[in-house]
Amino acid sequence: MTGLALFNLFILVFMVVAAVISLRVKDLLTASVVFGIYSFLMCLLWAEMGAVDVAFTEAAVGAGVSAVFLVATVFNVKRMSSD
Repeated sequence: MTGLALFNLFILVFMVVAAVISLRVKDLLTASVVFGIYSFLMCLLWAEMGAVDVAFTEAAVGAGVSAVFLVATVFNVKRMSSD
């Protein structure tokens, strides 16, 4: 395997792991942070494929703004139950 194919495989494995963790975790804050990590890995994948404009948009909107909005929302929501 070449170095580039190994890098792509590395990103793909971490993306699948991040997606599964964000779906399976019970804590909303953890899910929001893992979603930001997933978006950052997606940004790396887009940049590696040569779509730099899409990678920049994913970094700014997906990993940046969306993750910050999700974390801010989690901190501002009050829980109704104590489970």
